[in-house]
Amino acid sequence: MQHKSPATRADLMARLESLGIAPTTVEHQAVFTVVESNEVAHGIAGAHTKNLFLRDAKGALFLVIAEAQTAVDLKNLHKVLGCGRFSFGKPDLLMDVLGVPPGSVTAFSLINDPDRRVTVVVDEALTSHDVINCHPLVNTATTSIRRDDLFRFIHAMGHAPRIARLTAENAPS
Repeated sequence: MQHKSPATRADLMARLESLGIAPTTVEHQAVFTVVESNEVAHGIAGAHTKNLFLRDAKGALFLVIAEAQTAVDLKNLHKVLGCGRFSFGKPDLLMDVLGVPPGSVTAFSLINDPDRRVTVVVDEALTSHDVINCHPLVNTATTSIRRDDLFRFIHAMGHAPRIARLTAENAPS
């Protein structure tokens, strides 16, 4: 259970600064889908992300951080990760665990998971990019961060991310 109020965008920026990470943030209109994100992404260099908050059939929670253009095969992802079949986590559970509403799910929301309730899965496709873009806990801005700094942040939040190929052609048959 969430023990305190979720971190704010200012809290996130302060935490990044405390880790010696210098992100760049661009303000834009609210975006809720990858299509909408593509419209604001044109002027922002680096790989853009889409994030999925999932719950498997056994109740385990996952935060999947994928490259925006990756076609995540949800029907077979459980086989890739060796867990139960997935469904999307409910909005109230998302708020309780990661402290953000639907549309604002991001790698940075791990700042709100001190109990490490989610398993973090990072799309292998993201690892080939030097700069990765994520929402800074709100969907009205995009924050650019170096790939190695993003992984450093994830580890600093107490998570050990799993790197996985998320596309359908890589799923076991």
